[in-house]
Parts: sequence; C-alpha cells; structure tokens
Amino acid sequence: MSLLENVPKTSFDHLLTSSRRRELLQNWGVDRDVFSELPFRSAKCNAETAINQRSIPRANPDHLRPIFDRFASKELKGKKLMTSEDFIRRYLGLYTEENYNKETVRLLASAADTTKDGDISFEEFCAFEALLCSPDALYLTAFELFDRNASDTISCDEFEAVIRHTQPLHDQDFDFNSEFIKRYFGADKKRNVNYHSFCQLLHDFYEEQGIQAFKKYDKNGNGTISSLDFQQIMTTVKGHLLTDFVRNNLIAVSGGGASGHKFSDTRSGIVTFPYYAAFNSLLAKMELIKRVYVSNARGNLDIEMTKEEFLHAIQSYTQVTPYEVEILFHLSELNHPGRKTLCLKDIQAIDPERLKRVSQMDRLINIKAVHHKDERGIGTAFLESAYRFLLGSVAGACGATAVYPIDLVKTRMQNQRTSGSFVGEVMYKNSLDCFKKVVKFEGLLGLYRGLLPQIVGVAPEKAIKLTMNDFMRDKFTKDGKIPLYGEIIAGGTGGMCQVVFTNPLEIVKIRLQTAGEVQQAGKKIGVMTVLKELGFLGLYKGSRACFLRDIPFSAIYFPAYAHAKLATADEDGMNSPGSLFCSAFIAGVPAAGLVTPADVIKTRLQVAARAGQTTYNGVIDCARKLLKEEGPMSLWKGTAARVCRSSPQFAVTLLTYEVLQRLFYVDFAGSRPTGSELATTKTIQDESSTNPDHVGGYKLAAATFSGIEHKFGLFLPKFETAK
Repeated sequence: MSLLENVPKTSFDHLLTSSRRRELLQNWGVDRDVFSELPFRSAKCNAETAINQRSIPRANPDHLRPIFDRFASKELKGKKLMTSEDFIRRYLGLYTEENYNKETVRLLASAADTTKDGDISFEEFCAFEALLCSPDALYLTAFELFDRNASDTISCDEFEAVIRHTQPLHDQDFDFNSEFIKRYFGADKKRNVNYHSFCQLLHDFYEEQGIQAFKKYDKNGNGTISSLDFQQIMTTVKGHLLTDFVRNNLIAVSGGGASGHKFSDTRSGIVTFPYYAAFNSLLAKMELIKRVYVSNARGNLDIEMTKEEFLHAIQSYTQVTPYEVEILFHLSELNHPGRKTLCLKDIQAIDPERLKRVSQMDRLINIKAVHHKDERGIGTAFLESAYRFLLGSVAGACGATAVYPIDLVKTRMQNQRTSGSFVGEVMYKNSLDCFKKVVKFEGLLGLYRGLLPQIVGVAPEKAIKLTMNDFMRDKFTKDGKIPLYGEIIAGGTGGMCQVVFTNPLEIVKIRLQTAGEVQQAGKKIGVMTVLKELGFLGLYKGSRACFLRDIPFSAIYFPAYAHAKLATADEDGMNSPGSLFCSAFIAGVPAAGLVTPADVIKTRLQVAARAGQTTYNGVIDCARKLLKEEGPMSLWKGTAARVCRSSPQFAVTLLTYEVLQRLFYVDFAGSRPTGSELATTKTIQDESSTNPDHVGGYKLAAATFSGIEHKFGLFLPKFETAK
C-alpha cells in the first residue's frame, strides 16, 4: 500500500521539477505516470542507494499531516500553507531572534519550496522530508537554495545572488568576471549548470576565492603576503575550515609569532604562496589524515606517531605532500609544546569535523571518571585498579568454570605414576580414557570435584594477573607504544603476583581432584580436611615450581595475545568478540605448552604421595628423579590436556574481561584496551534533533542547514544589518 495513497497524485505535478524528487517519491510508491511527461535531470543517487544508506527512517505522511497543519499559518483556497517564517523559525526553531535576517530565512525555506512561490505546501513538506533522508542531502539542499526560479539548473546570476548574500563575500569580494566563472558559465556567462556541475562549482569556489584574496594582498606580485594578511584571509574566506585552536594560532604557525616555525622559504612574518597553498590543502585533506592515523593506530587510539612514521605511512598517498606534513606536525607541536609527535587529540584540535570514539558494542554503563589525563591522581589510579580487579574476578571465574573438567583430567594424568610399588597403578591410558572413567565411577559431578575452591581462588588470582599486567603495561607505555621487553616484563610481573593466590588454590584443588581416584575411593576428603592437613605453610608447598610455571607463562602469553589481537583486527583496528576469542586461544597454545615441565613438577610436589611412592624434596630433586625413574617424556605429561585446558580457559577469560570493559565502560583517562574503539568523524545523524515534532528526515533538517555552512562555507547572515 502506498504511503501517499490518500494524497491526490495530481497535486505533485507542480513540485516535481527534478528527478531527485521523482526518485524519492517513487520510494513512497507514487505512480510514475504522474511525472513521466515532465523534464527531469539525472539525480546523483538512485532510489535503492537512498533506501539502503539513510540511517534515519522515513516519516509516515499520516504522521506529518497533523504536524504540518499545526505549524501552517496561511490558508489559500481551502489549502493550508507554511510561510518561510512558519517553516524555519516556528517549526525548525532556527533564527528565532527578534532581529533575524529575513532574506536568510526566505532563502533557507526555498530549499523546501520547490515551486519558489514563497509558500510550502504539504506535498512540498513531504518531499523535502524525503530529500533530507537521502545520502547527498547536503548538496541537494544547497542546489535548491541556488535554484531560485525552479528551472532545475542554476544560472550565473542565481549563483552570484546567493553567494553575495553569504558572509565571506561581505568580508572578501570576488570577481564574478574571472576566468574561473567563465569556465563554468561560458565566456558570456549565459550557460546554466546542472546539479553535478553545480556540486563541482561549489567545491571549487572557495578555493578560487582564496586565490583571489591572496592576489589582492600580494600587492607587489612576488607571491608573498604578511602573516596578518594570511590570518585575515583564513578567518574570512576559510573560516569554515578552522577550529578555535587553529584560528588562535594562525600567526604562530605562519611564522609571525615568537614560536613561529621558520620554513625554508618563509621569513619571519611573511607567508609565501606555496605555504599558503599547502596550509589550505592540509585542512582540506584532514579526512585523509585521520584515515592514515587510524589505519596505523590499529585500534590503539592513544598512540603517538613521529613525523618519520607518518611520512612512511603516507607514501602510498601521493596527494599528501611533505610540506603539508611539516605544517601538520608544527600545529601538533603548538598543541602540546615540547613534543614532536602526532596524536588523536592533535587531530581533534585541527580538524573542524569533530571526531568521536565509537565502541565495538553498545555500552550498558558509560561513566567519565576523569575528564583529562592531568587530573589523574593516586585515588584515580587506585579506583582504576579496583575496577580492573572486579572485572578480572568475574572473567576469571567464567574461564575457570568453562574448562574445569579438562583441568581435572589434566591433573589426574600428571599425577599418574609409571613407577612405584603398586601393581597396575597406571589406570588411565590417555586423557579420553581418564575422562570416561571419571564419568563412569564418579558421575558427571566428579568432573567438577574441587570447583568451589577453584572459583573462590581463581577470582582474585586472575584479577591480580590481569590487573598487574595492565598496570605494568601502562608504566612501560610511552606515546601509545610499548616495547616488547616491556610487554614481557609486564606479563611476568602479573604471573609472579598471582602466585600468592595461585599456590594455595592449586594445592587444595589438586588434593581434591586426586581424592576421587580408585586407590583413594574409600577415603572421603573435603576442603577443610585438606586445609587442616596442610596448615598455613603447607599451602605454599611447591611455590617455587609455581613461580617457575606462572612467570614464564604470563611473560609468553600476554605479549602473544597483544600481537595476536593486532593480527586478527579488521582494517580499522577493531577487534570483534570472535577476534578476541581467537587471539586469546592462539596465545594460550605456546604459553601453556612450553611451561608444562614446570607444571608437572608443581603437581608432583603438591600431590600427597601415598605409601611406597617416590617423595620429592624440592624442584631440583623432583626434576632429577622424574628424569631418572620415568624418563624425559615424563616432564611433558598432560601437555595436550594442559593446552586444551589453558587455551580455552584464557580465551573465555580474556574475552569476558574485554567485553565487560566495553559494556561497563568507565573512563579513567588512562589507557584503553586496543581494538575496542574506533575514531570516526561525527555525522549529521549524530546531531539529529530531539524535538518530537521533528520526525523522519526533519530530525536532520537543522543539522543539514548547519552542515551547508560549515562544509561549504555558505555562512548566511543571522541578523538584519543597520541601514
């Protein structure tokens, strides 16, 4: 069913002056016979693109009708109409000041007034809502502003009339008899331009005005102007490209201030045309600059790039010149004196198209604890560590529970002895056989024997490991980068600190896991029994072996995980949950496998030896006896089970840890997990209206008019000038 079936189709005849409107109305299901006989131009986007790319859903005309009627103050022949003031001031809420510029309001309203009769009908109101949903709404709206006679083309007179009303032309005049204008409108300026030609004209116009302004101030014709003249041109003609930071540093960056950078072809207070051209070109290419930075950041938005690194990164982009990079880094240095690097905050200070950090997933909590890094103190650092500790505890518990059955099988296999006084002591052929026998003789719950102390202990254990690793990485990170030795030390420190919790946990867990073996089936052993038997000092039996295992494990694991994240990130450096899981799983294979000998020694030291079994008096004694009695391969017992347990456990743990940080986000102005955020330019959709009367495309109306000013430099006067 057509959304406009209740609107007389013939009423569209007077407003369909372009194929743009035709395509948008076709999306509504309006019969093409209504406009098949009318002359239309070729629109920039087709209907399918308009539907697929717009992020604001279309408004239902049945919903638009009562809104239109409420704001329409004029009635002609029984038909309600909106005046320019109704549409711009009352409905959109723009130019509400008492001394508003009437010509500006009329001009903006003409974008919706297709017939250019000064009033807006409901059909035109609906058609403009469709236009605002199109992906090229900025150019389409600008075209309607210039098309003053509804001819679907723009003449030189129309172009000049609108341009002369803009603020830049009030500050810097423009020669409309120049060769630039004649190239677009012909030598006699009688040729009209269509939509696509207009888009290019609008794109090139302010570049030409900048060149004309330079020539005006270059009175001697030697290609130089003063820094003050440079500032005047940039703030008037190029004002839409300037942030407050750049505007306030125009004199300094052009060599006219005490901190001015002396370029090879620029004297103090003098700006050459090459510098002027490079400066403007840089501002026009900030989107490309951002793309290069984000691409090289690979998800680490705190990274700082040196000039040499940036020059290397842009080698494949020939449109960016070394001169432009020189100016970029000079602006960056002005933003943070004493540092000759480029960071995300520098780009945000230079680029008027504001950046935003986009999370990989929607946040359930979004708290900004500290607004700036300089505000961080001891209390903030403590809260950040506590935050990480809490999330690490939850993540560790999830990881341990997920793989506990594998861990039990691994422990049983490592404790199985091939020598001793007991005949037939080898009761498990392999890990699968062990799994089957546990289920057969002890039931499914037997696979989770000792889980409770494991969960109680693994929460602080993994929390300490993750928190200390993050803490040490922060200390070794400089300019957003951390050296490999820093990654290894940070991981090893995390592993060392966790042993305080790991050793008591491990010895209790192992005693409980081996309690269900056939040889001890008649003896009931619980947590309190083990604690009473061991005592406090006994809980740290085998701690040296624990250090020998956990320090190298973490020193291998965390650097491997960080680099695996980089390798599995997408082109924007973002890590999806699947990427995080794979990275954590891959890193666990070498880390778990290579430290198996230490894990075997730790297990033998911590398991209660039964009568007739070999006893061990320390790490070295245990290793020597294992090699002598059971051979070198005994040190690698349970390797497969250990890898199969550790890899998925840490995959679940790290996945949970990072996902929790994304869902429950608290910004302590410290380092963020790499691959969790993307820097992207804010779009018109980010500035959509929250007014309940602004539905569908009209959520973007005010942002679109603002975008025309700031993207194209079409700044219209807000107030009437005194006569």
